Amino acid sequence: MSPTYRDQLFAWMKSYVYRYSEAPFRLASGLESHHYFNCKEITLHPERLAALAECFVEEIIPKMGADFQAVGGLTLGADPLAYSIALAYQKKGKLIYPLVVRKEAKGHGTGQQIEGFWKEIKSCLVVDDVITTGGSTLKAVQALREVGISVTQGICILNREEGGAENLEKAGVQMESIFRKSEFF
Repeated sequence: MSPTYRDQLFAWMKSYVYRYSEAPFRLASGLESHHYFNCKEITLHPERLAALAECFVEEIIPKMGADFQAVGGLTLGADPLAYSIALAYQKKGKLIYPLVVRKEAKGHGTGQQIEGFWKEIKSCLVVDDVITTGGSTLKAVQALREVGISVTQGICILNREEGGAENLEKAGVQMESIFRKSEFF
């Protein structure tokens, strides 16, 4: 059997992304952990990002039965995911719009919190690199819903298994991840 995109990503995750330290890392959630996953080592590297997008488009999203017109999440972690997934679908002849959700509306220009062709969008697949408590992803979900976009499903690279997927499920969002923290130690 030939290796899957997930297999290649797992090797890269172990080599480049996962770190352990006796001194704890502070996470975006505010929690501390001895285990750190810097997914930017995947999402900001062209070859790895391309494989990641293919993994989502070929191996993860089809299993979910997801139906969406756009893909996006809270900047910065979600941005490369949204762009690469939209491009992977474009190569397959399917138009999926990438959306960027700011933490808050701009204080200048149009004052928008969401960038992209969101006014034509009815449904969005929310994306994030890492889910810990789900707080960042929930901010994106709330912003998208406030402008009338339905968000019922989401994907991430890594679920840290610290309640984030459950918090999102309570908010009506089914999350799927490529990896779980427990796979690495």
